[in-house]
Amino acid sequence: MARIIPGRMTHRHEGELVVFHIGMQINRWWRPDLWLPVSMAMPRMLRELSMDPDSGLLGFHLLVGAGGPYVVQYWSSMEKLYAYASNPAQEHRPAWTRFNRMARKAPEAVGVWHETFLVERAESMYVSTRAMGLPKATELIPVASRHDRASARMADGATAAAR
Repeated sequence: MARIIPGRMTHRHEGELVVFHIGMQINRWWRPDLWLPVSMAMPRMLRELSMDPDSGLLGFHLLVGAGGPYVVQYWSSMEKLYAYASNPAQEHRPAWTRFNRMARKAPEAVGVWHETFLVERAESMYVSTRAMGLPKATELIPVASRHDRASARMADGATAAAR
């Protein structure tokens, strides 16, 4: 198990930052023949992206919501996210084609969703946690005394938190 990092920590990141949420909604739990193939596609994509340091994926966190699994992903640019999504030689495009084919046959069995955020400025705080979220995807740094409040970290930007 990952170690707990004592103290007050935040993240630092320079450059573009994209936060991408993607998930599936299992509407017919009794039809694993329809939702299981959809759920199995994401681990393949994450493995492919994680093995390619130039993919643009900075990190991710798997979660389970009320309707099914979802992933919070951190990307270095919109360009790299869109390039991955549209590349027919990589895992996403064929998986999306398979999903659409299945969705036409059973349109209410499984839903998919995503939200994309281009982050101009981000503030974070992690107190006595394991590495997770933005600092795991970017850089983990201690919170400086003059940045102990969220408003101060947001006003100066995350890159100033360690000054």
